[in-house]
Amino acid sequence: MRFALPHPHDEPSPLPDFCSLPVLFTLLVTGALAATVVWLAAGDHHDLAGYSVGILFVTWLALVIGVVLCLLRAWLQRLPGHLPYLAAWLLMMPIVGAASWMAHGLDEALRMGLLRDGAAGFVRDNVLIAALLGAAILRYFYVAAQWRLRLAAVTRAQVEALQARIRPHFLFNSMNTVAALIPVDPVAAERTVEDLAELFRAALGQYEQGDGTLGEELALLDRYLAIEQLRLGERLHVERELDDLPREFPLPRLLLQPLLENAVRHGIQPLREGGVVTLRGAREGGAIVIEIANPLPPSPARGGNGHGLDSVRRRVAFRYGPRATVQAGPQDQRYVVSLRLPLESGPLKAGSLKAGPLKSRPLKSRGP
Repeated sequence: MRFALPHPHDEPSPLPDFCSLPVLFTLLVTGALAATVVWLAAGDHHDLAGYSVGILFVTWLALVIGVVLCLLRAWLQRLPGHLPYLAAWLLMMPIVGAASWMAHGLDEALRMGLLRDGAAGFVRDNVLIAALLGAAILRYFYVAAQWRLRLAAVTRAQVEALQARIRPHFLFNSMNTVAALIPVDPVAAERTVEDLAELFRAALGQYEQGDGTLGEELALLDRYLAIEQLRLGERLHVERELDDLPREFPLPRLLLQPLLENAVRHGIQPLREGGVVTLRGAREGGAIVIEIANPLPPSPARGGNGHGLDSVRRRVAFRYGPRATVQAGPQDQRYVVSLRLPLESGPLKAGSLKAGPLKSRPLKSRGP
């Protein structure tokens, strides 16, 4: 069953993790900027001692607010609709009020003379400033959460569209291959039907949503190449250098198969003499690099519009973050697509398969 693209408001907007460093940094920077603006607006630029104490007070206050909201986040998140953000905003007011009252009392007890206003005015002004800044910060967090939900929804829809895309020409060619093999090689015909079934199972989302593994993706590539090998025969040669890759590495499903399909369709099929498709992979520092290369035909094949490569780029960026890269272009009379994926976990957690692993039937590597 296919799921429709959800509207951002159909899903809850989770509160940010107030104990995380990015959120605490946002609170600290916002508080420091507010204290600096107030100090500049006062016009007493020589009161550096008062400014330093103000920065220290705002920093301590931001940390207290962050810790309190972090401890109460699980409870706040159970509230319906937008109430988690409203409750978080309302909690800021008594925290700021109590902290301001304590700071004013401490200033009077120590006779530092840093606060010229009375206790009531000092508390009132700080609460008003906190109300405005708190509303702005929570609004920013809400918009960021909505943006992430929308990006996740669009990406899921793209993944669904990519998984559902088995090109008609590939299906028809595969069925014609099966029909031709039945009278002469029934065993090969049966293997081809099994390979085609596994490809359609993966493409139509038979497995649960989430990541697969690199080993499972390579098994799908073997099945796809086995079908194309029967159709193209000696025109298709495959070279592999993938021994150094971790097979358990989490990988979005059908990430490499469209790239390999493009290599066969645009690099091998237009050439009468065929050519070599190269699959390379290696660890480089804290990442793995996977390359798929095919020969460049004299004239580009019709039907290529780059949508598949663009979709792979978006999926890689969403899954692995800005450290991942996808590069594509001609190199030495060959078209090379290179993926650099960090070994550390990206924005999405890897999912586990409930179905059994795919069985790989690797092709023998042959020279041209």
